[in-house]
Amino acid sequence: MSDNPQDTFVSHLVELRNRLVVCLIVFGVILVPLVTPPWFIAGKLYDFLAAPMMAALPQGSKMIATGVIAPFFIPLKIAMMTAFLIALPVILYQLWAFVAPGLYKHEKRFVLPLIISSTVLFFVGMSFCYFFVFKMVFTFIAQLAPASINVAPDIENYFGFVLGMFMAFGLAFETPIVVVVLVATGMVSLEVLREVRRYVIVGAFIVAAVVTPPDVASQLALAIPLCILYEIGLFAARFVKTDDTADAPDSTQAT
Repeated sequence: MSDNPQDTFVSHLVELRNRLVVCLIVFGVILVPLVTPPWFIAGKLYDFLAAPMMAALPQGSKMIATGVIAPFFIPLKIAMMTAFLIALPVILYQLWAFVAPGLYKHEKRFVLPLIISSTVLFFVGMSFCYFFVFKMVFTFIAQLAPASINVAPDIENYFGFVLGMFMAFGLAFETPIVVVVLVATGMVSLEVLREVRRYVIVGAFIVAAVVTPPDVASQLALAIPLCILYEIGLFAARFVKTDDTADAPDSTQAT
């Protein structure tokens, strides 16, 4: 390996480019079957995403598309989101492989399980939102609609709402990871995190009130899991051993 800082920087850029190319190739390979005949299933993906709302609407109701290209563009966006989620393990591995050579050995042992667990928790958060929260939210909205109003959500607004909720619950389910990282890196002690538990509970309800629709059921559906996940993080952090030894970074290049 060259000792010239400029050569080292260029080699890192080349490696980063190569790993980004791998990510794009994997993303494209997954996306193509979703959006091209005869496997075109982007519309079916939207139907799946819209199922909780359609179940809450009166029988025979349909969504509307106010944009000219929205009936094509929104399913395409959903197909891209699906391809990204499927490719996420590969993307995270490429990220891990890029930074791994510069990590200490104890950091390597910590980071890889962290990436895997954070990915799993994000998917669990999205699944919880889709199968549990959406049913409550959409039923609440449909029941409160006056009889003189025909509830027909616009597909663009619906997609934006669903994507925002997925992000909110996916990130909320990362709470145990955040707690463990704070303790493992020594940024905050476990005792301090226990002492601020009451403030975390208040903050969880504030966050839930901001990011969810204005009904008690959906706010509780986010706030209560946040509190439980915080406690899970505190429990897991008990088994985390901070390593202050300065091992030399592993020079082995990840593949």
